[in-house]
Amino acid sequence: MSSHSTANRDQRHRLLFPLLIFYLLFNLSYAVEDEDEKTVTNIGAIIDVNSRIGKEQKAAMEIAAENFNKQSDTHELILHFRDSGRDPFLAAYAAKHLMKEQKVQVVIGMETWQEAITVADVVHSLSDPIPVISFAAPTITPPLIQRRWPFLIRMASDNAAQMKCIGDIVNAYNWKRVVVIYEDNGYGGGVGRLALLSEALRNVGSKIELRIVLPQLSESDTNWDELKKQLSEIANVNSRAFIVLQSSLPTVTALFKVARMMGFVGADSAWIITESIASLLDPQGNYDMDGTLGMKTYYDRDTTHTSSYARFQKEFQTKYSEEDYSKPGIYALRAYDIISIITKAISRMPNTTLQESLAAILSNYYKGLSGKMQLKGGAVLLDSPRFRIINIVGGKTDNELNFWIPDFGFSESLEKASDKYRSNDGVGKVIWPGNPTLPSKGWVMPTDEKPMKILLPTYHTNFVRRISGENSNEMGKDGLCPGNKSRDNSNEMGTEDICSYLPFYDGLSIDLFCCVLEKLGYRLPHEVHEFNHTNGTYNDTVELVYNKTYDAIVGDITVLAERIDKVEFTQPYLESGLSLIVPDIPDEEEAWMFLKPFSWKTWVVTGGILIYTTLVVWFLEVPSNPDFSGSFKSQIALATWFTFSSLFFAHREKVYSNLTRVVFVVWLFVVLILSSSYTANLSSMLTIQRLSPNVTDIEMLRNTNSLVGCDNDSFVRSYLENVLGFNNETVKVIDSSYNSEQIRSQKLSAVFLELPYGQVFMDKNKGFTLTKATHSFGGFSFVFQKGSPIARDFSKVILDLLENGEMRRLQDDWLTPNKRPTNTTSDMPESLRLKSFWGLFVISGGTSTFCLIISLTIWLKKLYRGNV
Repeated sequence: MSSHSTANRDQRHRLLFPLLIFYLLFNLSYAVEDEDEKTVTNIGAIIDVNSRIGKEQKAAMEIAAENFNKQSDTHELILHFRDSGRDPFLAAYAAKHLMKEQKVQVVIGMETWQEAITVADVVHSLSDPIPVISFAAPTITPPLIQRRWPFLIRMASDNAAQMKCIGDIVNAYNWKRVVVIYEDNGYGGGVGRLALLSEALRNVGSKIELRIVLPQLSESDTNWDELKKQLSEIANVNSRAFIVLQSSLPTVTALFKVARMMGFVGADSAWIITESIASLLDPQGNYDMDGTLGMKTYYDRDTTHTSSYARFQKEFQTKYSEEDYSKPGIYALRAYDIISIITKAISRMPNTTLQESLAAILSNYYKGLSGKMQLKGGAVLLDSPRFRIINIVGGKTDNELNFWIPDFGFSESLEKASDKYRSNDGVGKVIWPGNPTLPSKGWVMPTDEKPMKILLPTYHTNFVRRISGENSNEMGKDGLCPGNKSRDNSNEMGTEDICSYLPFYDGLSIDLFCCVLEKLGYRLPHEVHEFNHTNGTYNDTVELVYNKTYDAIVGDITVLAERIDKVEFTQPYLESGLSLIVPDIPDEEEAWMFLKPFSWKTWVVTGGILIYTTLVVWFLEVPSNPDFSGSFKSQIALATWFTFSSLFFAHREKVYSNLTRVVFVVWLFVVLILSSSYTANLSSMLTIQRLSPNVTDIEMLRNTNSLVGCDNDSFVRSYLENVLGFNNETVKVIDSSYNSEQIRSQKLSAVFLELPYGQVFMDKNKGFTLTKATHSFGGFSFVFQKGSPIARDFSKVILDLLENGEMRRLQDDWLTPNKRPTNTTSDMPESLRLKSFWGLFVISGGTSTFCLIISLTIWLKKLYRGNV
């Protein structure tokens, strides 16, 4: 029985097997028929599959292709991925293989420009080139790029905008000097970025102090010794603001590890990385990069359930949840957009080629996940590149700060970007390396182990002078202001101690320095070194800071054009200019003061008009005035007295001729003007003490080879000789003690001093007059090394002291404690010249002549009639 049932079961199986074969063949035929009906488009993708960017791009392209294949009944996309490892030659080989074996219709990918152009050259060699879409672009676009590679479409970040963003970050924190680091990939890719960065920094008043080129490293072979050797050059500069322009992940990882070991990642340092580097960082984090600033292209993250981005992000997280890529970057979005654009282009075929379809779609603005974009000159450009500043904290890159928008700057929100003025929002709340609360200075700040070395020029005791103490190289043990200190001789200069860090020095510059340190807001450990006549001049002190022997100068240093390129000056705390000091007028010259209201030509012409008017009056009055009946001598004397007495309106003689009255009226008007002008000018001259005429003019001093004096320590001597043209033999050196007897003994006609020194001179001496400065200089300032941020901090405090009047009190206490008037000349009245009165003299002379002619005509007529 059992054998019979088994036989029946075997028989049924044999009958079912042909039916199963028939069913499979029937379905397979339909599948083949369906497959034949779909148009397949092969797409080649050349990426770095081991990098984070490559993984994101691969995931995004697969998602886009899958979505298209699900929705399309007529077309199918097949992606063929090849790994280039960022090697141009591997990329070229992959492209050739894809086109030959896989018959791809478009090649996309290529993260570097070297890969892109190598693949483009391979495609160009074909008889029927296919489109090449690159995720990279040249830093500076060549003018003939479209003619050489017309089928190459570039879809990359705007490098110029990134460099401008970095420039604004540098400017926001006032870093005047930066160190640029980039990896040498063997193709000179960093040179273009370096040029754009240099221009961006120059536009904000900063510059590159050091450039470090790193070798290309791999994860398996890290040349630590070479890396340390390259980074050791940083110790030779003071800048601690670092910009990493270009690097692979192994190199940038090793860079920060070694930099932290060498102490270059810490307090007062600042690191900035570009978007390409920030996108390489692994999601698990890099703690060596904590505090680093970076940037990422901002895109609209519409997280509503129905938005394209929300759907893409959900699919992205679902498919690659183990990779922790919760937020796909801009490279993933661009990869997704590229596939989406290709699918739209496919729908337009076969009426057009794929290249033409792509160009037609991108000719107008296309809105993808990465933003609105348009094809211009072979480059797919975003409508307005916007960056989000990121701050690496805890090794993560998800700490987002403010936005950056071209031509607007930083902004807390994009809504503000519609304003027409640049924003002042700043970068945002940054957590710097070492987690300091204050913004990074980007500079080597002084420490207790390595304090700031400061020069004190002790040329002028009113500014810097040593008063006591054995150790002149200490300015306080810990750099903190100990408060007011007592000085046995502090009243010698008539000063009051308002603050002090220097127990062994005082002066205006010292007290100002102490005030600044009190208001600075941070410690500034320091030591000082004196510099006096035996060491050199002020120019020598500036050179010592320029060659980095010293860090700063606290003293009376004048801002000059030739110095400003060498060192960093603070805000000037005193006005500076070339002042002229001359002895007051001697008594013998004051005896002839009454003649000075008029010039000698005016006196001569006035006397001539007086005599001429006298003769005219005599001629007019002789025929009819009985008082002129005497001798000729008496008549002339009477006419002279008559005319002269009118100068004082004291004439009493009767006038008989009408013509004389006309002459006399005009003459009295002239006398009124002359006497009023004389009185006014003489009063001014007697009120304002005048200088001797031969020393009021610098040109006159030079032309007459008069002896003049000046300081030996300042630049004034060379200025007098080289700029103003004084003879070397006529310029004499005076001591900075400003002894008036020395000036008189050397018979100096004048002394040239900078204005603050002139004020000190005038406060110490009598019998001199200080002229108004006619040649201005930059003022007195403190000096720091070029690019030092401390100079800006000092300037802010100095401006505050100038505005609240504290600087004025310091100036009065130290420069003019005796409160002696300086007799500064300003707009001194000069002798009235002939041109001021020539109109009056013409009217007077013309009227007298006219009346004389009329009188002469009448007399001749009478004489003619008498003879007839």
